[in-house]
Amino acid sequence: MKRTWLLFSQAVTVLVAMYFVVATLQPDWLRGQATRSSAGISLLQAPSLPMGETAPGSFAPAARKAAPAVVSINTSKAVRHPRSNDPWFQFFFGDQGTQEQSGLGSGVIISPDGYILTNNHVVEGADDIEVTLTDSRQAKATVIGTDPETDLAVLKIDLDKLPVIVLGNSDQVAVGDRVLAIGNPFGVGQTVTSGIISALGRSQLGINTFENFIQTDAAINPGNSGGALVDISGNLLGINTAIYSRSGGSMGIGFAIPVSTAKMVLDGIVKDGKVTRGWIGVEPNELSPELAETFGVKADAGVIITGVLQAGPAAQAGMRPGDVIVKVGDTPTRNVSELLTAVAALKPGQATTFDVRRGDSSVELHITPGLRPSASAAQQQPQRRQ
Repeated sequence: MKRTWLLFSQAVTVLVAMYFVVATLQPDWLRGQATRSSAGISLLQAPSLPMGETAPGSFAPAARKAAPAVVSINTSKAVRHPRSNDPWFQFFFGDQGTQEQSGLGSGVIISPDGYILTNNHVVEGADDIEVTLTDSRQAKATVIGTDPETDLAVLKIDLDKLPVIVLGNSDQVAVGDRVLAIGNPFGVGQTVTSGIISALGRSQLGINTFENFIQTDAAINPGNSGGALVDISGNLLGINTAIYSRSGGSMGIGFAIPVSTAKMVLDGIVKDGKVTRGWIGVEPNELSPELAETFGVKADAGVIITGVLQAGPAAQAGMRPGDVIVKVGDTPTRNVSELLTAVAALKPGQATTFDVRRGDSSVELHITPGLRPSASAAQQQPQRRQ
């Protein structure tokens, strides 16, 4: 019995000694699985994940879900020198002919029928539009319609078995939510970047007539325009459209058009060939103490009207210069951008209640909006006339 116990004690002592030697001289042997390279060097290899599983916190599932529906868009158009028809220019420089100008952007497939959402500035003036999918298929795209006032365009391609993105709810997002931006920056190929929603409702940037941008710090670069901003479930939240940059590259401030706006534009273009918006014929301005004093109005919030178009919908309902619009229907209007958006959402021909401050009293006006002039017609008028 004593002999057996002695052997057992010696064996334990040897094993413990070996453990301390290995822990001191080769600690990596105790942390992972060592493999040997072709050069005979011992390398540390982490345990493999089970097939089909992803690492905790990975955005790979969202990227796999959304990326196939994000396409690259290549455009081209023939450009002539503006003075090519001038005889003196031709005498000195000869006939310059036409030169081909190319453009690059991204788009999102939102329907099995082949409808694609992108930015208007990506396809504006293009003679030829080619769409490339992630599976390398290519197709010529047709412009179904554009909406310069939101910088959106709808294209269509004819291909089978198209991947389609799932539309999310941009009205329920919050600052701090994680997002992914997917597109084709600089033409290097499809790229996924991550970040958070930095701000909501960004306006007065001078980019579009109607602005209600989602701001994100996910890297957006030239070529990303028209691409997808998606949540961590891979659902579409917005169409990437612009960046704030002094160098031409990403500085962590990018802007996307909310999917709620994009869906409204899509429905209007596909159904009617254009986007129908309300219009009341007023000249709005931000309410300032100086304007309030000039017009003698007792209000500290709302949008002051400095001009009313004669015989326009607002004038016919009794609106006057100096009135302050505080609410359109049930929607508060705290600035010009909110007023533009609220009025544009109205259905032409259907009367709506406007809550107005006039002097030191409140007035309720029932205005029947008309049809907002097209962008080409609106260019002859101040951009923010509503």
